[in-house]
Amino acid sequence: MSGKPCIRGLRVTVGTILRLLASGKSRERILEAYPYLEPEDIDAALAYAAWRLEEREEPLVGSGGRRSVN
Repeated sequence: MSGKPCIRGLRVTVGTILRLLASGKSRERILEAYPYLEPEDIDAALAYAAWRLEEREEPLVGSGGRRSVN
């Protein structure tokens, strides 16, 4: 899935689950649409999103005090 985080190795991305929730779809509706998902998969997607928000990215500093851009 182009390096995107997936649910249990299935071809459903965390982003898909989050977009469905953000658009107002209920957990029940998501589970109907993706019958191979389990309620815990939705919890895991939310937990992953929360963890990503907590990550802090620090700029890389190269020689001479200038920032390196990758």
